[in-house]
Amino acid sequence: MITKKFVIKNEHGLHARPASLFCSMASKFKSDIKVKREGKNMEANGKSVISILMLEIYPGSIIEISANGVDEVITLNAITALINSNFE
Repeated sequence: MITKKFVIKNEHGLHARPASLFCSMASKFKSDIKVKREGKNMEANGKSVISILMLEIYPGSIIEISANGVDEVITLNAITALINSNFE
């Protein structure tokens, strides 16, 4: 399992569109993906839009993403690129 922290810089946070993009990308991989928001005692399934939206990730939120599986490195690299592109 590998884990990485991110600061969400998208001006609207992870609202419906970026959350959908995140889950769509995450669903392409075999690894299990978990997302946590700092300050919220909850873990979300990275492949579920509803689960991600329940984290209430706003601009400036610090999130931790964990990938666990055979393609975990590739998975986290792809998610990192998506977040760094500001969900474009």
